[in-house]
Amino acid sequence: MSISRILSRPYPPESLSSMSGMTSPDTFIPADDLLHWIYAAYVDVSGPLYNLEHAHLASARIGLLWTNSDNVKAGKRVLGQAEMPGKGGGNKWSKARSEQQLREWFGLVPDFLITIDAAHASECSDREFCFLIEHELRHCAQAVDEFGELKFSRDTGEPVFALKVHDIEIFINDVARYGAEAAGEEVVDLIIAAAQVYSVSDTQIAQACGRKIVMAKKQVSR
Repeated sequence: MSISRILSRPYPPESLSSMSGMTSPDTFIPADDLLHWIYAAYVDVSGPLYNLEHAHLASARIGLLWTNSDNVKAGKRVLGQAEMPGKGGGNKWSKARSEQQLREWFGLVPDFLITIDAAHASECSDREFCFLIEHELRHCAQAVDEFGELKFSRDTGEPVFALKVHDIEIFINDVARYGAEAAGEEVVDLIIAAAQVYSVSDTQIAQACGRKIVMAKKQVSR
């Protein structure tokens, strides 16, 4: 595969991203081209979006899927999702059935499975797309021990993987790389609110908490 093809932004199949695809049954299609692009862009040290934070993914087996299935959580549209197969609940048969499906898709059970909303991926800007992909990669983390040190397998020396939950650190790193606009309206609103003067003053807080109000003395110039 040529470098020029690897570094060309992958798009989902038209059958999933078109209006006709949105009315078809929920469908999931392996995104092999997206997987190759991710390693070339983010993991390879010569990649244009290389980030040392993802170095452990060089040893990871990642499965990528496009989907036209709507996923809404707490009233918000889910654009991407990272998970670790086999780490959730379910009985033995349901786990075996899921693993069979993964092997049929990827030839193995991956360490991480990332699913991307095809409709969003087909219409968003390049910056928004790169933001979304790296946001999901940040969830595909390397485990740490009780001292905060990165964990490696004693048997193989390979990284031990873990799923990182949403936290403010992920969004801070995402915004630092791509800007607030790529993160969406909610993050932009948060930044705007943080830059404004507080609507609740120190005096009001002191009054509510029973503290004495200490007024700063004005310096008189001589």
